Parts: sequence; C-alpha cells; structure tokens
Amino acid sequence: MDEQPSVDAVIEQIAPRLRRARGKKGISLADLARATGISTSTLSRLESAQRKPSLELLLPITAALGVPLDEIVAAPRILDPRVPQRATGRDGRVLVPLSRQQGEPRAYKMTIPWHDGQPHLRTHAGHEWLYVLRGRLRVRLGDRDFLMGAGEAAEFDCRTPHWFGAAGRGDVEVLSLFGKQGERIHLRTGDTEPTHRP
Repeated sequence: MDEQPSVDAVIEQIAPRLRRARGKKGISLADLARATGISTSTLSRLESAQRKPSLELLLPITAALGVPLDEIVAAPRILDPRVPQRATGRDGRVLVPLSRQQGEPRAYKMTIPWHDGQPHLRTHAGHEWLYVLRGRLRVRLGDRDFLMGAGEAAEFDCRTPHWFGAAGRGDVEVLSLFGKQGERIHLRTGDTEPTHRP
C-alpha cells in the first residue's frame, strides 16, 4: 500500500495543484475571483504559496473549478510509531523485529530457550551487537567462552566463528542488532574494560 504524504507535504502541494487545476479549466485569476468573491491578489498568493491555505478559501475555489477537494488536498499520513510484532521462530528461538526499515542494521528481540545450550559455531558476513535483557547468555567467540548477564553487551564481527545460547535453567532474552558495518570485536562484560581484536 502506498504511503500517504505528511501534513507538511500536503500543504506544499496545494499551491501547484491549484495552479494546475485552474490551468486545465482555462479559467483566469480574474474569472475565478468573480466566481468565488476572493480577491485576485489572494488567489495569486495562494497559487504561489505566499498565503497559507484554509478551508474558507479552498472550498469556494474547488467548487468554482468543479474539482473535488481531495484532488487539491491529499489526506496526510498519520504516523504510528508502533512496529508490527510479527514473531518468527527458528531452531526453538523466537525473533521479534523491532525496526520497520528493510535496510541495515536490523533490530530484533530474541528469546532463546533454556535447553539451547549446545555450541555450534558458525561464520558469516556481517556485524552483530547483543544486549542481554533477562537471563544468562553463553557466548563463544573463536576460542573464547564466557557468560553474560542482564545489562551486559557484546559486539563482534560475524566472520569470527561464533555461537550464543542460554546458560542455566531459564530462557534468555536478548536485543540483537545485525548489519554489515564494523570490522573489530568489542567486548564488555561486567565492569571490565573492552578488549579489541583486529
């Protein structure tokens, strides 16, 4: 479905639409002024966007031109900040998208079941940032193996062999940002300083 324009875009389009509609009908500003009772100077300012349009002006103009109001004024888009919560599952993990855009980075909330604790390292293009919301997360990066708790974050290049899963008897919830950006591993757990690897 096509997106409707914003309020500002609607207002910007009124002046050129008025000019086009009057031109198509072959009506002069003077003729339109006589038909509507609106002064020629006001009509001219409306068509050059020097006068803010109002319903009191637009209704008689569209009636005189014989065009529907919505041909001059498109409905503005009502912004809804909510992101559709369409969860998907894979290998027992539940992914909920947190961003609308199709580009990168992509944001997800991930729930990993407690029984998903067997490492299977993999590599692929991209860069990932993880933030633990709840539970304990076990992370393998190359030959490193460590645990993360709620409030801890890790960032790594996905070309490094990696895996993460639940640690302990409960599910773990993680925020994940995935994209193609980034070339170094940055790791922060607890109060430790980040470590860097090329």
